[in-house]
Amino acid sequence: DGWSSIVLNEHSTTRAQYGASGLSWNNTLSQSSNSWAKGCSFKHSGGPYGENLVYAFTTGYGLWVNESHNDPGFSEQTGHFTQVVWKSTTTIGCALVECPKGTILKDFAVDYLVCQYYPPGNVQGEFP
Repeated sequence: DGWSSIVLNEHSTTRAQYGASGLSWNNTLSQSSNSWAKGCSFKHSGGPYGENLVYAFTTGYGLWVNESHNDPGFSEQTGHFTQVVWKSTTTIGCALVECPKGTILKDFAVDYLVCQYYPPGNVQGEFP
C-alpha cells in the first residue's frame, strides 16, 4: 500500500547514502510490529528482530537518522540510526497506531510507530 511504500522509500534513501541496499517489506514483521504497537507501551519488545520505536513517523524518523553517527559502530547514542542503515538487514515491517491519552504520554494521545528489521542489526562490536 501507499504507506509501506513511503516507509520503504525513506529507509532506502537514507540507506543509499551509506552504501546499504534497499529493503523489502515483510508482512510477518509488519504484523509483529502491529501487535507490539497496539499495546501502547513505549519500550522495546525484546523480540528476535531489530526494532525502532518513536511517537510519530514524520518527525520520529528524522530523529532516528539524525543521531550522531561519526562512529559507524553501534552505541546507545546511535542505535536507531545504525539499525536503519545496517547493511545485512534486508527486510522491514512497520505499524503505526494511535495510542490513547494516558498510555505512552499521560496527557496526550500519540501516533506510535514501531518498525522491526530482519536480520537484526546493532551487534555490539560490528559495523553496519
